[in-house]
Amino acid sequence: MGEEVRLLGVWSSVYCHRIIWALKLKGVSYEYTEEDLENKSNDLIRYNPVYQRIPVFVHNGKPMAESIFILEYINEVWPQKPLLPADPYKKAMARFWAKFLEDKSPTFYSYFRAVGEEQEKLAKEAKELLQIIEEKGLGEKKFFGGNQIGLTDICLGWIACWLELMQEAAGIKLLESDSLPRLQSWSKRFKEVPEIKENLQDKDKMLIYFRGLRQKFTTAPAP
Repeated sequence: MGEEVRLLGVWSSVYCHRIIWALKLKGVSYEYTEEDLENKSNDLIRYNPVYQRIPVFVHNGKPMAESIFILEYINEVWPQKPLLPADPYKKAMARFWAKFLEDKSPTFYSYFRAVGEEQEKLAKEAKELLQIIEEKGLGEKKFFGGNQIGLTDICLGWIACWLELMQEAAGIKLLESDSLPRLQSWSKRFKEVPEIKENLQDKDKMLIYFRGLRQKFTTAPAP
C-alpha cells in the first residue's frame, strides 16, 4: 500500500491552494476532497474538531490544520525541492515575511468589505503594506527567497492570483500599473511557474465569486 495523502478544501480558498501548490512543486500525489462548508462532511468534523474549517491535510491517517503549519510539515517530510533556504538567517526571514502578511491580512479583507471613505482609508493602508513587502521583503530578488520559488512566495501567492480580482470587484485598485513595479513583476513570474500556472482557478469564475461576496457584504443589513 502506498502512503495516504489527502487534502480537504474549498475551490475558492487561497489557503487550500497553498497546499496544492506545495504538493505540486514537491511532486507529491494526493487525493483532494471538495468540502461544502454549509454541510460539513464527517471527515472534516472528525479531522479538524477544534475549528471545523479547511484546509485539512491528512498524511497516513494523521490530520493537521492551518496552512502555514501544513506547509512546514510538507517541506520536512518531502525534502526534494526545498521550500525554505538552508541558511538559518534566510530561513528565519522567509518565515518572517510569511507571518508578516498573515498578521496584516485583515486589512485587505476589511478593505474588500468596506465602502466609501472607510474603504478609501483601508485601501491606503493596504497599499502601504504592499510597498513594505516590495521594498523590504522582495527587494531586487526574483522570488522572496532568491532565484527559486519558496514558502514565502506560496504564502503571498494570493497577491498574484487573487488580489487583482478582489480589487476589480471592490472598485478601488491596490496594484496599479504605475506603482509597485517589482511586486507586479514577481506576480507575473509566480504565475508562470508551471506548477502554479497549471493549478489556478479560472479567472472568470473567481471574479464572479468575488463580485458575489462583495454584493453580499455591502448589502448586508446593519447588525
